[in-house]
Amino acid sequence: MLSLTHRSIFLFLAVFVLTILFYRKQWLESWNAQIPIFVVYTVKPDEVKPIHQQPSKEAVELDFLKNLTAWPSTPPLLLNFSWNDTSDPRHSTFTVLPKRGGGQWHVGDELEVVIKMYNFHGVAGKVVDHLNGSYSAVFPLLWEGNVQVQVILVHSSEAVTVLQQLNRMQPHRIYFQSLFRSGSLTETTTCNVYINASQQQLCNYTDLHTGEQWFCYKPRKLSCDARVTHAMGGFRKNIKRQEEMLFQRGINMKVSIPPLNHPNISVLPRVEDQTRGIGDIVRTEPSGYYYGGAWRPLDGTKVHQFNSSSAVSQCLRGKGLHLFGDSTIRQWFEYFIASFPGICPSGWGFLRIEMFCYKPVFLQGLKKFDLHSSKQAGPLMALDYPNNILVTSRCHGPPIRFANVPVTQLRYVANELDHIEGGPNTVVVIGVWSHFSTFPVDVYIRRLQNIRKAVVRLLSRAPRTLVVIRTANPKALTVYETLTNSDWYSIQGDKLLRAVFKGLNVHLVDAWDMVLAHHLPHDLHPQPPIIKNMIDVLLSYICPPPTDQTRGNH
Repeated sequence: MLSLTHRSIFLFLAVFVLTILFYRKQWLESWNAQIPIFVVYTVKPDEVKPIHQQPSKEAVELDFLKNLTAWPSTPPLLLNFSWNDTSDPRHSTFTVLPKRGGGQWHVGDELEVVIKMYNFHGVAGKVVDHLNGSYSAVFPLLWEGNVQVQVILVHSSEAVTVLQQLNRMQPHRIYFQSLFRSGSLTETTTCNVYINASQQQLCNYTDLHTGEQWFCYKPRKLSCDARVTHAMGGFRKNIKRQEEMLFQRGINMKVSIPPLNHPNISVLPRVEDQTRGIGDIVRTEPSGYYYGGAWRPLDGTKVHQFNSSSAVSQCLRGKGLHLFGDSTIRQWFEYFIASFPGICPSGWGFLRIEMFCYKPVFLQGLKKFDLHSSKQAGPLMALDYPNNILVTSRCHGPPIRFANVPVTQLRYVANELDHIEGGPNTVVVIGVWSHFSTFPVDVYIRRLQNIRKAVVRLLSRAPRTLVVIRTANPKALTVYETLTNSDWYSIQGDKLLRAVFKGLNVHLVDAWDMVLAHHLPHDLHPQPPIIKNMIDVLLSYICPPPTDQTRGNH
């Protein structure tokens, strides 16, 4: 049966238009950005010396990773620039080119699309891919049936310029607070990874084991030891009106580019004498595709559909599943414990569809154990006594944009991993990405390096421990989401995550491609059908089919 599947191409315009459906082309250009002088409440990474000097090996890796995320130069914004001179997706077009050599399309062929960009005046924009206002996107045809091509402009090059400037000049735009209490006396002060103030003005909460930095302004009357909670303080939007017009949903942000010809093609089965295999032609390296609503990875992993309670319980029997990260990982915990149709657990509203909550139907015996903890941050625990199944969830350490987290529950993932014994019945899932987007990449790189070192220690003492990494994913964008968590920020972090864990005996759940390739709208917390596919991938790593027993580097 033929399957109608959408295949999307995302575009960022950064001097030239860049597709991010298959985004793994690495730009190895370096750029020298000057960090400005900041006032109070801002951060200035280049003036804050680390507690411990980085070894030369880590310093070399830091430079390599920063170059990995270097973006081609974007045009500076003139003081009187007009957004009408920026890229307009509705004036732009894309064309599906005929098959090279003619004939019908077959599985294994490459589909080529040419995109031409224009501004709101209908004038060709500054695109240097083909030096003529156009560029090509090539991707493989991986399945049999109907294929629909969709091209989406996420941001113009001018918008990327603003996003770059924000992280260089205003990494403090999301700020945090801590409550200090002693008896009836309370005080609240501002906190962050870096604060431009003297050490005498600060409480230093740098973690002694990992070296992860965190500071708060000293309360006036209370001691630094009186800190009791952590919370997101707020968001300072400090951009000009002209700049904000670069982020208009439905106008110039995440808008489809219209096709110049018919975007649908029919793909026939692979021909017998076709000499090139899929592995030879996938120059853009997609991690998989959907067929019949099920995710099919291209790395050789066989994904089983865990559609019954007995299948899932059998897979997890005797296992301990430990989830660490942000709310996109907590979503997996909530998916496991949801059991009643029509009733959404508290905080699970993002999974509500047409007045009903998605019912996973399995793991009826898994019950949440109330630890009287924060529903956002955790720790959270669920138990299935008859099947000896334990599932836990805990948020990562600061920066974390949750409300009123007790400081006693602020734990760094690396430290938590060091307290896990590990073994063949232990599964660790890590998803750390969404809360680091407003900071210079150094902050995220250091966090990933610390987690990696802890993973190496865990696998050294317990090699049969299964470690799974959940990647970032694209999301719906408002002005707030864009200025704090744009897909442009996320894709940079995603490159870093993949590079840091490359070569380790860990598995990836490629949330980026799984959301991007699905027909459902993008969401920070993907909708249930996508989550179900993610859980199927996770369970297939835990319980591989008989023909896929080995655990290799994915």
